[in-house]
Amino acid sequence: MSELSTPLTLPCGATLPNRIAKAAMTEGLAEPDGSPSEALERLYGTWSDGGAGLLITGNVQIDANHLERAGNVVVDGPPDAARRKALARWAAAATRGGNAAWVQLSHAGRQTQRPINPRPKAPSAKRLRIPGGMFGMPEPLSSEEIEELVGRFATAAKAVQEAGFTGVQVHAAHGYLLSQFLSPLANERTDQWGGPLENRARALLESVRAVRREVGPDFAVAVKLNSADFQRGGFAFTDSLQVARWLQEEGVDLIEISGGTYEQPRLLGLQGIEPVQEQAVRASSRAREAYFVDFAQAMRSELTVPLMVTGGLRRRDAMDEVLTSRSADVIGLARPMCVMPDAPKRLLDGLDELPRPERELALLPRALRFLTWFDLVKAIDGFSTQYWYYEQITSMGRTGSPDPGLGVFTASRLQMSAASKWLKARRA
Repeated sequence: MSELSTPLTLPCGATLPNRIAKAAMTEGLAEPDGSPSEALERLYGTWSDGGAGLLITGNVQIDANHLERAGNVVVDGPPDAARRKALARWAAAATRGGNAAWVQLSHAGRQTQRPINPRPKAPSAKRLRIPGGMFGMPEPLSSEEIEELVGRFATAAKAVQEAGFTGVQVHAAHGYLLSQFLSPLANERTDQWGGPLENRARALLESVRAVRREVGPDFAVAVKLNSADFQRGGFAFTDSLQVARWLQEEGVDLIEISGGTYEQPRLLGLQGIEPVQEQAVRASSRAREAYFVDFAQAMRSELTVPLMVTGGLRRRDAMDEVLTSRSADVIGLARPMCVMPDAPKRLLDGLDELPRPERELALLPRALRFLTWFDLVKAIDGFSTQYWYYEQITSMGRTGSPDPGLGVFTASRLQMSAASKWLKARRA
């Protein structure tokens, strides 16, 4: 029997029915006021029917002025009656298959796009080093504003708990606000929120404590944490391991190991603004297909908290190897769930390998991708592929089924048009 089918009991006492999770992916399907839509209900009902033991939503923002993209759900205070009902309908759809469903709570910080907020708040006035002018110069948060944001994480967690979700994941990875606090490149503060690692981790740890106080001991509280930023002088693996130890002491139920930022998008396999800064982690599993198993394996020797890895895993035997070696306790699936929403059920029924449509989507011939002067084209190539997956999510929200025959250029056009329309409706 595959290890994937084994239940997992979390420290809070909740049990996941199997070891497969639908990892968080941004959906862009909220109403213009940030409330959950019927499309989100249809999407998560489809995924709930697909057999995963756990579904984790995409970014649900705790501040309407700091969205990760157009179409994010927002819970930035105690919800009114209409939003409570919309959240409850979403939760009911997301759990109808008997699985757990957790809401990913986030704040984009300086990674808020300029059309949403040209002067976003962040730990320090450190602009993203990305060409194109998509992100504005951030304004440093005051200590009082940071404490307010800590409270917002707790308020949002309570709201989704009351709606019927079974847990939350606090997003502290991929360069969003809590990840920015952790990074010495983004956080140049000299007060209690910056400087040594214990101060840079304070915003995350205080947020986790506030959430736990609000939701109680029996509700799942997880954290998504970068294994590293992969930038010279940034948040390194040794820092990540120490933060993970502190999170374990706080009683979190699961840590998802990820990595990278917009400046160094390691998770997406894209080239960042500088060469990847390798980390001092034994490369025992580099031949495996999972991006972050080495980091989880290195953490496992130091931690007892359940760990989750997402990214790259497509073969069932490789997933079983990760679980049997105890490198991780939960396998996260992201892109496969965009084209095969019942991928978990198929794996549990014996499917050997999940599809890899990205191999057929690339715009740039593989033989030319090593040329440095093609960096811009490679970036367009990568983001076009990402838009294709976004449009598969949109298709499932609209019809209940993906559209794998859709062209990359068409998907990109549709996604950009939808974002523009959403922003206009938001401003109306």
